[in-house]
Amino acid sequence: MTVRATLLHLGYEEERTGSNGKPLGGTLIVRAMNSRFTGGREVTPEGASDGLRVHGDACVTAFVQKSNYEVTTNGPYPETGCFEPPYGH
Repeated sequence: MTVRATLLHLGYEEERTGSNGKPLGGTLIVRAMNSRFTGGREVTPEGASDGLRVHGDACVTAFVQKSNYEVTTNGPYPETGCFEPPYGH
């Protein structure tokens, strides 16, 4: 079972936004991991990044790979929601 399927099975709903960017509901975002430069080329690691908004001012974020994982807590970022901006804040 995938990370997305597992969290949806537990009752979480995927976050949705309208065409104007206004939130329409849901608290979960699951996406591919951020790419990075390794060995002179851009590489996207295998795995998933997960963001779960547990309150208006609190998030649980994680990444899951076959050989590694990490879970952290943070507040939402104005630019990217639960995920840390990739190029600084």
